[in-house]
Amino acid sequence: MKYILTLLLTASLATVTLPTATAQQAPSPYKTRFAVDAPISVGLGAVSGLGLYLSSRKDGLSDAQLSALNRNDIPKFDRFSAGYYSKSALTAGDFIVYPSLLIAPGLLALNTNVRGRYGQVLGLYLQTLAAQNAIFTMTIGTTTRYRPFLYGTEGGGSRNSHISTNSFYAGHTANTAVATFFAAKVYHDFNPGSAAEPLVWTAAALVPAAQAYTRIKAGKHFLSDNIVGYVIGAATGIVVPQLHKTADRTGLSLAPVQGININGYGYSGLAITKLL
Repeated sequence: MKYILTLLLTASLATVTLPTATAQQAPSPYKTRFAVDAPISVGLGAVSGLGLYLSSRKDGLSDAQLSALNRNDIPKFDRFSAGYYSKSALTAGDFIVYPSLLIAPGLLALNTNVRGRYGQVLGLYLQTLAAQNAIFTMTIGTTTRYRPFLYGTEGGGSRNSHISTNSFYAGHTANTAVATFFAAKVYHDFNPGSAAEPLVWTAAALVPAAQAYTRIKAGKHFLSDNIVGYVIGAATGIVVPQLHKTADRTGLSLAPVQGININGYGYSGLAITKLL
């Protein structure tokens, strides 16, 4: 899945720059600009690529190392799932995360206000996925935590794979959360005060929670891995659209800055300003 998200980044560069206003469209709460979004998206793609490379360079465990694993070395709050393994839970989790990545943004197209701006929203969604993907790949590329199923006897050849050291953090849970919370956030921004909001936010919270449950039962991630993945995914799904809110709605704006300081050194970055 992380490879697919990286490839989708290319599409986001095109869609974030679609026209944002016509006479027939409702006003968009977001502002997207090629000068800002293209460099950010390219940067996220580069970070994702680096994370994938670092992850591929990790070593799996030998049979001797596997036999030496001790569940008592696991923090007590995570220890209950050591040795879990379930193929049916793996399958159930896949049937949650992959459809969610399509269904969550797809449902937004059913809303009249969003539909007129769907090109912009889709580009923003892909950029949000790319942001979460960058965080995730760099995390698994630079940290090592053994998956719960390694403390049991099941898992076959995957027990020696380098991906068996990628327990921290739960990518399936994070990607499900980023999709559902992004959809809820966008619905809220286009339809403030809607009576459907409690239902929308409840669904956004419950779907990744169900995903987290399957990843624990499957022996892929500990409880703490899923909590971190849930929080990062939900936060990314909310924060990235919020950073694109137009200044007249939030008083905040985001713009690139560059120049030369008094010491003669060049600098560049992003400036966040707030109207007072």
